[in-house]
Amino acid sequence: MILNVDLASDVPIYQQLRDQIVEAIAEGVLTKGSSLPATRTLAADFGINFHTVNKAYDLLRQQGLIQLNRKSGAVVTPTVADPPFPAEWTARARTLLAEAVARGLPADEVLEACRSVLDSFGTTPSEETL
Repeated sequence: MILNVDLASDVPIYQQLRDQIVEAIAEGVLTKGSSLPATRTLAADFGINFHTVNKAYDLLRQQGLIQLNRKSGAVVTPTVADPPFPAEWTARARTLLAEAVARGLPADEVLEACRSVLDSFGTTPSEETL
């Protein structure tokens, strides 16, 4: 897995790390049981504070995507979505879709972009779901 950090980005570094790890899980690059680099190692590789990596890992832990263990470190453990997740996800998706509409993107282009992204993760959305 290759992670990239843009130090000049408006997106906080911990969020960039978290997002890229989530994408790697969705793409199948990281699978259940995959180990993530140690926080200090990853921080040294990027020249960032290890607390920043810790924050990203803690977010992933809270979201049920990894387990943190002193002995084994950070390990990928994607699970079935908990009950509040669909509502939270829908709220975030609504905001992104609202931005697309506000910027004038046609609905068919938005749907095609959604299908393309889902396809990149190896899923096949049905016509009924989109």
